[in-house]
Amino acid sequence: MAQLLEVEDLPELSYTPEVAERTRELYERVQNVIPAFEWPAFAPEIDAIRRLKRERNAVVLAHNYQTPEIFHGVADIVGDSLALARKAAETDAEVIVMAGVHFMAETAKLVSPEKKVLMPDMRAGCSLATSITGEDIRLLREAYPGVPVVTYVNTSAEVKAESDICCTSGNAVKIVESLGVDRVIFLPDTYLASYVAKQTDVEIISWHGRCEVHERFTGEEIRRYRRGYENVVVIAHPECPPDVLDAADFVGSTAQMIDHVRAKKPPRVLMVTECSMSDNVAAEVRDVEFVRPCNLCPHMKLITLPKIRRALETMEPEVTIDPQVAARARAAVERMLEVK
Repeated sequence: MAQLLEVEDLPELSYTPEVAERTRELYERVQNVIPAFEWPAFAPEIDAIRRLKRERNAVVLAHNYQTPEIFHGVADIVGDSLALARKAAETDAEVIVMAGVHFMAETAKLVSPEKKVLMPDMRAGCSLATSITGEDIRLLREAYPGVPVVTYVNTSAEVKAESDICCTSGNAVKIVESLGVDRVIFLPDTYLASYVAKQTDVEIISWHGRCEVHERFTGEEIRRYRRGYENVVVIAHPECPPDVLDAADFVGSTAQMIDHVRAKKPPRVLMVTECSMSDNVAAEVRDVEFVRPCNLCPHMKLITLPKIRRALETMEPEVTIDPQVAARARAAVERMLEVK
């Protein structure tokens, strides 16, 4: 493998009048979430990345938890895990840059095996993905013979390969019920499993994985926000603990949370999820006040504009998957994508 440039080894970029003009319209769209004094640091990187994307026939996929300068500045495709998986398969680009975490890059590679998938920082992982292994699933199958395994997309390709079908937080209930069975093994998020169990008559056998961002929220914290912010509407992600979901007004995936804000436009809203998503929605929905309980994902924040530029300059690090593992994991993802 070729030696990668460190970010600090990349040529320094300047905020010239030409860069300012080329990025002026973009900044007008994000000026309510990115302070003016920060823009000169972001704009040269954004301008360079946009040029590199054209040269490389590349697209940047960005999860909803990315910071606004990435989400609004350089991303071609944005959304939650399901949206990114679907749209990755549809793009005509030859190169995909994943501004997210490693399992998302693997998923993009699974659905687009002919494309080069770049991960700006291979250390960007996920506490849910590291909470379970392929061996764990094999042992569960021995303990529960014949019970199908539904696996959250927040997992490695190795784990997907041992599964019958994948799901996201947005389609988990639909996927479970699509199997037409009395019980399923649902992995690895224990809180999402608990939420799904309340929405269906299918018996759910769960695992003990947790999202290190969402598990930090508490029901008492939500009640404190309600006391401090009159008429706040609380919307929460189902990876949160049950007492948080019980205290919320609406529960849904990141995409469903965004759609709820767009449709309802509550005067004041608290989005109980990763902090950057509020900034990204606020850039679009400007007549809503966002109360920000700022829990940040340390893995998502490893992705930066300079690292995206470095990946496009060097065309590395590239995400690869063992072909035998990929074939089985791809089947589980494709079964999910077939469920409408």
